[in-house]
Amino acid sequence: MIVGGQSLVTSPPVFSHDGKKLLVCTGCTVSVFSTTTGMLITELEGHTERVTSIVVVPVVGKVGTKFSYYCWTASLDGMIFYWDFSTPDLFKKVNVHLPVHSMVIPNILSASLGSTNKASQNLYAFLSVEDANRKVENVKHLCGLIQIYDLTNSTNVGSVLAETHKPETLAVSKSGEFVGIKKNKQLNIWRVPNKNLKSVNMKKLKLHHTRTLSCLAFHPTKRIVAAGDVSGRILIWKGFGKTRYSQDGGGKMKIDRGDMPGVIDRDDADSCSTWHWHSSEIKFLMFSSDESYLFSGAKEGVIVVWQLDTGNKNYKPNMGSPLMYFTDSPDPSLSCISCEDNEIHVLRMPSMDIIKSISGIKPPLVLPELQGDQSCVTIGCDRSNGFVALPTKDYRVQFFSLLDGTDISHLQVIERNYDPVEETTVYVSLVEVSDDGSMMCTVEEKLPEMGIGGLISLKFWARGSHTGQYTLSTVIYEPHNNAGVSDVAFCPGRSMAVSTSYCGNFKVWVNNFSSIHSGDEIPEKGGWRCQSVSSYKGIPMTAAAFSGDGSVLAVAAQTVITLWDPLNNVLVAAIGDSLGPIRQLSFVGSSEYIVSFSAGTKADLVVWNISNLCMHWSYKLLVEDICCTRSGTRFAVLALLSPLDKSISTGKDGIVLVFDVENPIPVSSWFVKKAKGGRLNFINNKLGEATDGKLLLAYINGEHEYILFDPSDVKEGEDYIPRAARRPQSHAHDENVSHGYASIYGELPSFDLTKARSSDNIPFVPSERPWETIFSGSSHALPPLSKLCSPFLESLLEKAEKQTVLSQ
Repeated sequence: MIVGGQSLVTSPPVFSHDGKKLLVCTGCTVSVFSTTTGMLITELEGHTERVTSIVVVPVVGKVGTKFSYYCWTASLDGMIFYWDFSTPDLFKKVNVHLPVHSMVIPNILSASLGSTNKASQNLYAFLSVEDANRKVENVKHLCGLIQIYDLTNSTNVGSVLAETHKPETLAVSKSGEFVGIKKNKQLNIWRVPNKNLKSVNMKKLKLHHTRTLSCLAFHPTKRIVAAGDVSGRILIWKGFGKTRYSQDGGGKMKIDRGDMPGVIDRDDADSCSTWHWHSSEIKFLMFSSDESYLFSGAKEGVIVVWQLDTGNKNYKPNMGSPLMYFTDSPDPSLSCISCEDNEIHVLRMPSMDIIKSISGIKPPLVLPELQGDQSCVTIGCDRSNGFVALPTKDYRVQFFSLLDGTDISHLQVIERNYDPVEETTVYVSLVEVSDDGSMMCTVEEKLPEMGIGGLISLKFWARGSHTGQYTLSTVIYEPHNNAGVSDVAFCPGRSMAVSTSYCGNFKVWVNNFSSIHSGDEIPEKGGWRCQSVSSYKGIPMTAAAFSGDGSVLAVAAQTVITLWDPLNNVLVAAIGDSLGPIRQLSFVGSSEYIVSFSAGTKADLVVWNISNLCMHWSYKLLVEDICCTRSGTRFAVLALLSPLDKSISTGKDGIVLVFDVENPIPVSSWFVKKAKGGRLNFINNKLGEATDGKLLLAYINGEHEYILFDPSDVKEGEDYIPRAARRPQSHAHDENVSHGYASIYGELPSFDLTKARSSDNIPFVPSERPWETIFSGSSHALPPLSKLCSPFLESLLEKAEKQTVLSQ
């Protein structure tokens, strides 16, 4: 079983102490990437649930030694691990017995492995955990807890620092002096003592705001804290925690307000200022390494650079996606930005130019509520190459390799600039790729405004010279009048496709090539045209499929399956009613069977025999997707489990079943997670790890995470050992950067003079006749003329033998 597609941006990444590696939370693992090459170096595997936090240990030995690459990781499985991520090796496990949503270690800078003081060796972690036992019927339950944990002795320290409605993200200052969280409309800040770390001794400071806060950040050295709210405002509190008391008339102590502009109520701060540019919720705030600027980001995809002294701002626009995290590096010339489209960009500071990008599979396209079945988005799959074609928010189609777990290319389908702030009004609703990958079809829809202005376009694409490269062939506006396109299918072995519509007809499209004679030149024109239009009693057509040899076309007219001769546009037969409207059809290999499924209250899975025009067998299942092999008699089904099923408690809400068409008993099965909106398909195995020609079954869940199964194995899915699809590169760990001559031409080869004379592959070899080879080779590889001149002149002169003169 091969897993992949995990999100790269569920938690902020962390740089290694030298800035050469980037540690990224990817599901249950931690992926270590090279910031120089952008390739995967290694993975830290051991957690059983999603990793939420990474804390890199600062340098405690010489740079470059194995003692320089330690880190702590926390996960929702309630475990905290201590790693050497250069090896990688797991050194320590700490069980806190509660899911950890966030972790910071303030005193990690002062703790030293070589210290003789036992107290200074203890590491104390601030944890944001979730206690599910606190969830009661009361709406105001507090299940989020802020605790202190002694990582050295694996024990809790003191009592709970704070209780929240949900687990909050912790923030810590670079010096480790302050730790804070945002809690609704206020900030809670604790000052971490150097000694005797007990939670009961830690005083909590509160700073208030009139709107709900979304993030916070501490200044590296000064008592300045910044917070962003859901309306796009940024608040800067200066001099917080410097309480000044005075006596009132009754002799009681009170805070000396003095001149504290912008400070609300009795907040302990010298001043509070507000900046506003963003129009949406602030996602991140970070102070620059030179302590002069503040970086902010939100949904607009723009990094705003604020000057702390003046409040002036500058911009780094066109990041192409809503922003999530901004991470600085110990190397002041590097930083990285995490985007909502599952992409991390490594930036060169201070210009913030993108030097490398780490891309994952794009998240699902979220559409506004529409009527009927037109709100679903269909993704395509190239079975021959093992990659999927997914519509993205920026009006593109991403081609992603399931076998390698890498991003291949992006195709601009709609010529329109993407604005993350605007609502989705135009989107790619369907992508279909032919079996051999030579042709592709896309359907794009423009939503009407006030019931006016809707548009549907059908586009055909031809594959280029490279994998994942397609060129536009034909654009057809309103292919079915004003009705939506429900399905598109390509005919195997022919340049033919069929599109079905909710308006009650389907159209057969062919790729027409004609020659136009113009003098001696014969230019070729090619394009797709409509060959025929058919309907069945005016019933909406919901699905279509071609047989393996392309001789039969099956079209679903709601509950009826109609069989057609696609070349002559003749109705051959119709198969009896199904229980509900058919959502998908597929021929099982080259057999005489068709498998279909219906959704809704009358959901069922039916196998039809087209020779007898009758039902072969059926199941009462809530099916999400089906796929069939192009040869053989097997097909796979993705079904949703009932909420009463025991597997739901483990998070597995779906099941993948593999059937042989002759037998209603499944050949193999696997329980899966996030089955709603999932997809199935068979792809060719090109990994070289199995028998030649063996197929793999690809399951893509509703969040675009995927698993590749071996459908021929009858064992349960839990018996497999999962392996990541994105494999480490053998040369990815090489962090040496070339400069000067080597960066342009590469390193000069080193010659072994003892073997050079017998080698015929070296262009310049010292010999007894140097004048014949001294100027051979590339010009950039030759020494300068000042060094060539002397050997050349010496080669033209005869060397006299040395005579020994004996003095008498």
